[in-house]
Amino acid sequence: MTQLLVGTKKGLFTLQGDGGSFEISSRAFAGEPVEYAMRDERSGRYFACVTSAFYGPKVFYTDDLGAEEWQQAEGLALPEGGEKSLERLWIVTPGEEDGLLYAGGAPGVLFESRDGGETWALNDSFWNQPTRPEWSPGAGGMCTHSIATWPGDPQKLALAISAVGVWLSDDGGQSWRHGNKGLYPRYMPEEKREETLDLCVHNMHRAPARPERLFMQFHGGVYRSDDAGESWISIAEGLPSDFGFPMVIDPDDPDSAFVIPLVADMDRVTPDGRVRVYETRDAGETWTERGDGLPQEDAYLTILRQAFAREGSGESMSLFFGATSGDVFGSRDAGATWFTAATKLPPVHSVRAA
Repeated sequence: MTQLLVGTKKGLFTLQGDGGSFEISSRAFAGEPVEYAMRDERSGRYFACVTSAFYGPKVFYTDDLGAEEWQQAEGLALPEGGEKSLERLWIVTPGEEDGLLYAGGAPGVLFESRDGGETWALNDSFWNQPTRPEWSPGAGGMCTHSIATWPGDPQKLALAISAVGVWLSDDGGQSWRHGNKGLYPRYMPEEKREETLDLCVHNMHRAPARPERLFMQFHGGVYRSDDAGESWISIAEGLPSDFGFPMVIDPDDPDSAFVIPLVADMDRVTPDGRVRVYETRDAGETWTERGDGLPQEDAYLTILRQAFAREGSGESMSLFFGATSGDVFGSRDAGATWFTAATKLPPVHSVRAA
């Protein structure tokens, strides 16, 4: 039985199903935007990033999806008296130590919890970066949306931010440096492309089986790094478009990546009115179109950065993604064939297999 946590514009929906048959088993935060939801496999605890129109962005947690109320986590706020406030929380990611979790949000912030997500503290080193006054937001805000830990080593972290590029740490977040060599922001004037900090990463994942390898979906580009994020090479050739947001990898195959291309930054819909997932199993040398069972005519869907998820690995890996149309699609054979898991939901912000 698969459990999907689907964050939407109007609450968190839990879908449960076997094979290709799914049903809604619960709903929480009715009427409120849920940017992201996940389950920490170590503790079984569920987390939801909720943006309240009245109270701002919060993280809530529960150990029981059937509970009437979730607990609000403490400490997710910026220093008092400053000019900036917390705008949105984009992601919660388990760390490499017991009880350690990270949360990323806007404006380009990183929080840490060491008690299983009940209390949080701002990463001061990252907040106090000297270049921060020069940072610029992407269209969705200045969001820390990708937090890539290093399996077995809590000292190594990689962050991706729209639109402030890649940041690397080798000391558990006490100090940071750039990891942007090779990224090509063609949306910038040519004379500014070399030195700019306005690098709009859309998604980034580390390959657990080969942690020095990362894959990235950029704002106009798909990239791979083989040196832990220090430098990047383009792997976009063979895709119908190099623009998009979501990305998934097979944790057992360091040569794998799955993306869902969109037309371009000015037309953020699936190309040619056809919904297709593209897969590489050779680190981006070639890409294979996967669309059997997905809408292939007059289907102009938008899939957001957190709305693509996986369960398992290998040929039997399950894939799931949701669109702003309110549809959720799934595959039980690593993308070879697809089915519709849900329809008529509110616009989907995130999908995660619990």
